[in-house]
Amino acid sequence: MKYLSTRGSRQGMSFEDALMSPGFLPDGGLILPETIPNISLETLTQWSKLSYPELAKEIVSLYVSEDEIPRVELNALLDNAFKRIRHEDVCPVAKLKDGLNVHELFHGITYAFKDLALSCVGQFMEYFLNKRRRHITVLVGTSGDTGSAALEAVRGLKWIDTIVLLPKGRCSRIQELMMTTVIEENCHIYRVDGTSDDLDEPIKACFLDEAFSKKHNLCSVNSINWARIMVQIAHFVYGYFKVCRSVGETVEIVVPTGACGNVTGGTIAWKMGVPVKLTTAVNSNDIVARTLRDGDWSVPDEVEMTISPAMDIQNPYNMQRLFYLLSDGDTDFVNQLMDEFEKSKSKMQLPKNLMNKVHDLFNAFCADDQTTRATMKRCWEENGYLLCPHTATAVAYHYESLASRSASDPPRICIATASPAKFAETLEGAGLTPQLPDDVKALYTMPTKSEEMKKEDNWYKMLKEKIEEITEKHS
Repeated sequence: MKYLSTRGSRQGMSFEDALMSPGFLPDGGLILPETIPNISLETLTQWSKLSYPELAKEIVSLYVSEDEIPRVELNALLDNAFKRIRHEDVCPVAKLKDGLNVHELFHGITYAFKDLALSCVGQFMEYFLNKRRRHITVLVGTSGDTGSAALEAVRGLKWIDTIVLLPKGRCSRIQELMMTTVIEENCHIYRVDGTSDDLDEPIKACFLDEAFSKKHNLCSVNSINWARIMVQIAHFVYGYFKVCRSVGETVEIVVPTGACGNVTGGTIAWKMGVPVKLTTAVNSNDIVARTLRDGDWSVPDEVEMTISPAMDIQNPYNMQRLFYLLSDGDTDFVNQLMDEFEKSKSKMQLPKNLMNKVHDLFNAFCADDQTTRATMKRCWEENGYLLCPHTATAVAYHYESLASRSASDPPRICIATASPAKFAETLEGAGLTPQLPDDVKALYTMPTKSEEMKKEDNWYKMLKEKIEEITEKHS
């Protein structure tokens, strides 16, 4: 398997190239496989009997060549990654009242779905870096959960330093503590006086400076990193098997959506032949819903603060990957589309031919904070089951559409992206009582470490100086 840029300037990249990539390539493109394997109904039927780790091994092996990581070693890396997941089923499905199926992806070390992929990414990186005896610096911009999952995946590793930028005051207290209490020397945390979209800008600028990025071995583990998308394909396929009545029937998967990395994994599962329909659930920051529903791909000037902060995103960079996949890998089309988007100052209407393909796969739904709180309360009252506010946007869609559903509609599963334990303030605001595990309670008394990026600071300059300092230390 080889990899390319969605904008066409690079082809033939290895999995190691894709894994260690700075994310955005010099042409502004993102990395995807040159081909998407097609899975037969017979293979899907065989896969339906597998556990989650066994299924993940089958899927990942399609995208990682034997000559890069032999299958026995690849399986061992995945086994090591999944050892850190707390639930014996890794990602079980809760089956609740009124046909509500909740796919719990939050049983990892930081109680978020990103642990599933990032625990694997850390293993892959360590494998190659040990062989090359090479140091890298990982840059992470987070809206809430990615930062802590990334830090946990690489804390204390010899060959990796990680710099995390988090939006000060825009994460839950527990989300922030899960990052600032990581005090290992190879972990560097900045609290940025801006939104998650704002803090992405200096990171992107570092990556797009090709000479600087290459000199300092920069890498990303945001959903911009292909390896994260690759691992996330597995939970879409596994969730499909958990609720389908027979292999081959269509299942609707409802995905709480921010930067569109997770839903890109679902799109690839669909391209592989898994019969799914995808519904993106968003909060008041509705660019994904407007784009997929109406073709209105316009980035607003402001990001609204909501009770589902990991989705407070108005510039979802993985859109480019979706357009590439839906256009059947037409790099010329993607190049033209992205050029027009950039020239229009991030405000454009998508062409009709693309929207026809979008509507073949996607539905979209928005839930404001009031709806989200009401959904959390209803789910508790009817099921004794707590939802995080992000998951609640997906469940809100399920509740709203119940009256119009019929027996002939496809089964539906809602992805639970994070544990409600991470959002104690939001639960209390919805009239609910948080249930905090002991390790979460302990965060409040642990020592912390972070630096500030204030509005008046030059964030790009500060980031470059930190990167240069790290490189000098390891030279």
